[in-house]
Amino acid sequence: MASRPAPVLTSAYRVVLRLAVDNRPGMFANVARVIGEQGGSLGVIDLVEATPRVHVRDVTVDMPDEPSAARLATALQGIEGIEVKNVSDAAFRLHEGGKVEVRGRITVRTKEDLSLVYTPAVARVSSAIARDPSKVWTLTARANSVAIVSNGTAVLGLGDIGPLGALPVMEGKALLFRDLAGISAFPLVIDARTPQAVIDTVVAVAPSFGGINLEDIAAPSCFEIERELRRRLDIPVFHDDQHGTSIVVLAGLKNAAAVVGLPLADMRVVLLGAGAAGISTARLLNRAGVGTITVVDRHGIVGPSRTDLTPDKKAIVGELRTTRDGALADAMRDAHAFIGLSGPNLLPLALLRTMARPRIVFAMANPIPEIDPLVAGPECDIVATGRSDHPNQVNNVLAFPGVFRGLLDAGATAVTDDVELAAAQALADIVTPDLRGPEHILPSPFDPQVVPAVARAVAECARKSGVTRS
Repeated sequence: MASRPAPVLTSAYRVVLRLAVDNRPGMFANVARVIGEQGGSLGVIDLVEATPRVHVRDVTVDMPDEPSAARLATALQGIEGIEVKNVSDAAFRLHEGGKVEVRGRITVRTKEDLSLVYTPAVARVSSAIARDPSKVWTLTARANSVAIVSNGTAVLGLGDIGPLGALPVMEGKALLFRDLAGISAFPLVIDARTPQAVIDTVVAVAPSFGGINLEDIAAPSCFEIERELRRRLDIPVFHDDQHGTSIVVLAGLKNAAAVVGLPLADMRVVLLGAGAAGISTARLLNRAGVGTITVVDRHGIVGPSRTDLTPDKKAIVGELRTTRDGALADAMRDAHAFIGLSGPNLLPLALLRTMARPRIVFAMANPIPEIDPLVAGPECDIVATGRSDHPNQVNNVLAFPGVFRGLLDAGATAVTDDVELAAAQALADIVTPDLRGPEHILPSPFDPQVVPAVARAVAECARKSGVTRS
């Protein structure tokens, strides 16, 4: 039996160990040896205190996962002459005090400043907006503000952990909005369990914002929430788990198809996962002209003979004109592409080997993909994941900053399918034909072209579609 590939080290599991080490020859060599034995990678070493008897150092180590970091501390504590004084998780240290804050664009230093930004002068601005509400877009921050709304019912791969558990994720997203697109985004986690409660809350706060980014809301509630908010609000509403995912998947699949020389129209795609991301991605791929798309959930192919389908699953069966039934194995046979939006280790290698050639795998469950990319790699023409420590990361951050930048710049009142198709094409075009390859089908989230290119395409499409205020 082939050995399993070694775990991948990542800064996501970086720890800093404060060690008191006896000042004797060879002692730190013991530290380095144990770190290697436990699967770690030694990083920065800082001397904190030195005495004739002992040296205290902060040692930074990258580990493959959280349990291995705990085992490392235990192993080091067991060495004579070494005391583990403290172990700190770099991720927790980074989050202390939160990741975002609100800052003013104008400084207030004098009484004159105060009288202009607040009372009495602000009353004239408020009165002007009351007389002509359209002035809110030029006289307040609304035109550049987005609410990131979550009730914490489907957070990352953690599931229903509630609004408080969701808050660090929404803060991170707000930080990305600001740093990548210059947008003021506000984390808004709400204690609302029913779709109607979420809808009512968002409608009530919507006058403060130029757009709504729904995030980490479980299916099927997310579909109802988005539909009703889009009907009731005159600002764009974008559920990133649905549409951000589908935009990036389509962009990656376009370039993957170009690399292997298979037109989208001839491609047979299996999409595992029929939640928010899965259904939305199937819908956008269908709009983009992908040949055959088969959606599979935990009970098998989402097909016409199933009696347990939700309304949204029934709808996608009709849109895709699905006629097949069966299990994942039936869907995988002779497919060209597998798109995983489901859970860890759900694609056995044996099923992958039943696919046709060329063979494309997007295993996007995070942090553990549907199949280990190091296992899938030798069997495939192209492999992509949702992780940052492998090539071809399919990451929503490639979409939502540019999409919202474009929507806000255009004064958009809605998000359309054409806007999403335009965003996907713009994203795909960043990776030019001379740069495309099996391990380069999507740009880096830090490529400075990404946000401007996507924003331009979205703004132009919104204006052409007539979904703008002016």
